[in-house]
Amino acid sequence: MIVDLFIPCYIDQMYPSTGWNVVKLLERLEVEVNYNPKQTCCGQPTFNSGYWKQSTKLAQKFITDFPHDRPIVVPSASCGGFVKNHYRKLFEGNDAMLSECDRLERNMYEITDFLVNKLETTDFNATFPHKVTYHDSCSALREYKLTHEPRTLLSKVKGIELIEMEESTTCCGFGGTFMVKFPPISAAMTQQKVENAINTGADYIVSTEASCLMNIESYIKKNNLNIKTIHIADIIASF
Repeated sequence: MIVDLFIPCYIDQMYPSTGWNVVKLLERLEVEVNYNPKQTCCGQPTFNSGYWKQSTKLAQKFITDFPHDRPIVVPSASCGGFVKNHYRKLFEGNDAMLSECDRLERNMYEITDFLVNKLETTDFNATFPHKVTYHDSCSALREYKLTHEPRTLLSKVKGIELIEMEESTTCCGFGGTFMVKFPPISAAMTQQKVENAINTGADYIVSTEASCLMNIESYIKKNNLNIKTIHIADIIASF
């Protein structure tokens, strides 16, 4: 099987090792990974800010950069959910582009969804001897409809202890441009999320979303707190 790898902006710029770990996971299952270095942003930030004209240009480029009718794997339910659910709004009345949107919708897979549901693989013989708590991101739950897949993968990791935090499905305060437009509210939400995580006694907060983790990590570092963040791909690739 050949897949196209889509690496979101935050991972490309802030957490490149996570991108490499996604490749490691796929190649472990003998999946051939194609990476187009011309790829850029999917257009979600501009779309959410109301700049649909600019988002349309980025969506057109995305369609050009991912022209094949085969799986597109992305380590972000936020970006994957945006492409699957909102590209069609940018091309209303354009049958040719709507056909391309149909192709992307059926081929776009968040990494844990792809591993668990497409490849039907949950155990990578990974080892991570730490206590962790899982943050369900808003976009993963509500946009992509991700449910059990991340926890299923974590349950197979040797040495790990998953401890659920209170309000695990509550927003961390990032919300894309929300944290820029409403910083006091965002900061309060992040504080509550981190406090809930610390109360579990976990060593790490884990999520499928690098953007959420970046936001949470910034609060942790600013306040010198004794907890870390990690992307789920980095845990299950620890073999």
